[in-house]
Amino acid sequence: MSDDLRPADARTDTRPTSKTVGIGKLVGISVVAFAFTFSLVPLYRIACEKVFGIRLENSAVTAPATSATPAERWVTVEFDATVNSRLPWSFRPNETRMRVRVGEQYETTYYAHNDSTAPVVGSATPSVAPARASGFFQKTECFCFTAQTLEAGETRDMPVRFIIDPSLPPDVNTVTLSYTFFKNDVLTSRLAAHAAPARGIPGVVAAP
Repeated sequence: MSDDLRPADARTDTRPTSKTVGIGKLVGISVVAFAFTFSLVPLYRIACEKVFGIRLENSAVTAPATSATPAERWVTVEFDATVNSRLPWSFRPNETRMRVRVGEQYETTYYAHNDSTAPVVGSATPSVAPARASGFFQKTECFCFTAQTLEAGETRDMPVRFIIDPSLPPDVNTVTLSYTFFKNDVLTSRLAAHAAPARGIPGVVAAP
């Protein structure tokens, strides 16, 4: 009688094992299906960008940050001026401060006067503070691009046109534009040499 029970016991022992294997297969299939479905989004994005050249934007949560208009930002620009002691000029900004909107062009002027009794050539060197803002201060027109000649007693307002790049670091709210004028000895000497014959300086013969 024990021999008749052994096949039955054997069959009874295999039933739970088969059920467990079946459940395991179902779970595995579900996991694979979920993973495949989850990967469709990045695969779709990659296909659009690489194959069709279509760039998909980020989610709606990040869209407002990227669509903000940088031109709504305002920055204060301060103007400064210095004259080297060897240059007999008076030099200063006509306005010391200006409120500007980033991305737009503005113009200001600097006052220069030759205090001497002879023509003098000067060259201006600009600087921007803070230093990390210098790459975002764009001058479209500036008297510093070329040497400036002032006759004896001459006065001139020299323009500067500039744009503050919208990419200026967000923590920079004030930018200072400074100029230092130096005497251009080489060009001043040439100017004096050309003017000497016309003034009838003794020992100097005017060219025919």
